Amino acid sequence: MHYSVLEDQRKPAIVILDFGSQYSELIARRVRETDVYSLVLSYSTPVDVLRKLSPKGLILSGGPSSVYADGAPVCDSEIWSLGIPVLGVCYGMHLMVHQLGGNVEAATGKAEYGKAPLFVDDPTALLTNVVDGSIMWMSHGDSVRSLPPSFSRLAHTQNTPEAVIADPNRKFYGVQFHPEVVHSQQGMVLIRNFVYHICGCEPDWTTTTFIDEALRNVRNQVGKKRVLLALSGGVDSSTLAFLLHKAIGSQLTCMFIDQGFMRKGEPEFLTDFFDKKFDINVEYINARERFISKLQGITDPEEKRKIIGTEFIRVFEEESARLGPFDYLAQGTLYPDVIESAGTNVDPKTGERVAVKIKSHHNVGGLPKDLQFKLVEPLRRLFKDEVRKVGRSLGLPEEIVRRHPFPGPGLAIRILGEVTNQKLNCLRDADLIVREEIHNAGLYHDIWQAFAVLLPVCSVGVMGDKRTYAWPIVVRCVSSEDGMTADWSHLPYEILELISNRIVNEVEGVNRVVLDITSKPPGTIEWE
Repeated sequence: MHYSVLEDQRKPAIVILDFGSQYSELIARRVRETDVYSLVLSYSTPVDVLRKLSPKGLILSGGPSSVYADGAPVCDSEIWSLGIPVLGVCYGMHLMVHQLGGNVEAATGKAEYGKAPLFVDDPTALLTNVVDGSIMWMSHGDSVRSLPPSFSRLAHTQNTPEAVIADPNRKFYGVQFHPEVVHSQQGMVLIRNFVYHICGCEPDWTTTTFIDEALRNVRNQVGKKRVLLALSGGVDSSTLAFLLHKAIGSQLTCMFIDQGFMRKGEPEFLTDFFDKKFDINVEYINARERFISKLQGITDPEEKRKIIGTEFIRVFEEESARLGPFDYLAQGTLYPDVIESAGTNVDPKTGERVAVKIKSHHNVGGLPKDLQFKLVEPLRRLFKDEVRKVGRSLGLPEEIVRRHPFPGPGLAIRILGEVTNQKLNCLRDADLIVREEIHNAGLYHDIWQAFAVLLPVCSVGVMGDKRTYAWPIVVRCVSSEDGMTADWSHLPYEILELISNRIVNEVEGVNRVVLDITSKPPGTIEWE
């Protein structure tokens, strides 16, 4: 699969050139929060591609490299002749300085990592309304030693003389910190200044405009042909189902494959919700025994994933042939999936990194190439938070829009060791209690994910004056913005006590409850 940005009917107002920063996607999200459309492209995007896209501005991301090191990533030097504003962030700033005649060296004395007050020397242009002394997030081991000709300093920190620099005549700006992260108190002020005042962008990337464009594009692509969607019940596939139903109505068929690893009551809820309440055709496939039989004796989590993914494909092939024929397969691919599934090589004709796989969307575990479908992916330009906004605008209820993420293999990877029906039933009951009490406390929407994990060990307990030997349940609650990093949620002791008491008293086979207080990193959100 390959996606060409030149084929996108909406051209980006701001292009982010990615030099390997973990925050490149976040920069794009922040720009979109100003209602301006942005895209992330490879640092090696040819300048001819940028000319065809005709953005109003460029942002050069940060990155782990040093500009003076051998093999450091560099952009096409002709971008400085495009005549459009450029903002360099950390490494992007160093590259700007390096390519335009300045000098960057390893920091001597004190480097800066983390929070630092920014002292504004020139409160105009990029720093308009940026509060003097506000905290910005620094992360660098290199510093600008000499500025290129025509550049001047706009701000400094205690250890970084050139924290913000500019060539205002050419509208080139550089910042030594990361304005896109939440730790930078005035970061969004700075980004808005660049997007609106310096680049002159209009706020025309809204939910309404996206939906109108998406409906029109789907109808033009599909015509009168049939579309199949593998429905998981997550916010992505649910939003996609609502969007496609609005666009093509009865031409859409949703297939829900119940592999037996869903949360308690979810298969019944989803089929009733879509089919009966919103008249969206859902074909329910009960494959529970088929899936669990494949996992007998399997304990390795990666092997579980592969088995579940392979079996899903087989069921999908069989059922799509039975229900078909279909010309199109709809996938809830999002923009981060487009970026993450891409290789490091850039297509010289489009500037896009070459995609190497079809997105493994939720339960769709990498569909085989010989499936004779054309892809419909109307959400592929959106980030997760944008999908939620679209879902709301389409009438998707909050119980779907704001539901916590759920892994494709489901509870199978929240049971460490072999998966059995007994363990599944135990975990379903415990997981429901966790979510119920989080809901009852009014905390559900303050938490990124709240769930239970079953460990494959037993410990001694005493219940009713009798010795027990039963499983422990791990309660895992994390707070996050995007799932890339996460902290454990500091729930009130009273809620934790209630969860523990209920699980031990109501869930057969459990005599102990423990709390996971590990952040990501070093841990992960899931336990697989």
